[in-house]
Amino acid sequence: MGVRKIKRVLSTARGRGDATAFNGMAFLVAYDPGAAKGIAAQTRNCLNFLDSKLSEVGSGKHALLQVTVFLSDMTMKPAMDEIWCDWIGPKENWPQRACVDADLGDEVTLIEITAIRDC
Repeated sequence: MGVRKIKRVLSTARGRGDATAFNGMAFLVAYDPGAAKGIAAQTRNCLNFLDSKLSEVGSGKHALLQVTVFLSDMTMKPAMDEIWCDWIGPKENWPQRACVDADLGDEVTLIEITAIRDC
């Protein structure tokens, strides 16, 4: 059996990657690099960031299998959901998705997303 190549899309943050592709799967993380004000702006920026990372590993949102949305405050979920539903599009794109309440490490980061997609 040959050596399998891991493709890494490195983050600007030291010690981390934004995406890793291996053996037909890709694992991604998305956030708002500028930490805009408000959940609506951060969700849009986070999803744009996810789009760009999907593109870097040769795919799009249609291939998402699983997504976890981390929110610093679950009361923001309805506003995030509205933007998510516009972004994800038709039922054929809908991955399995969960939302969890999480301490994201500071008071300005409101959302982070992890995703797994089929290559």
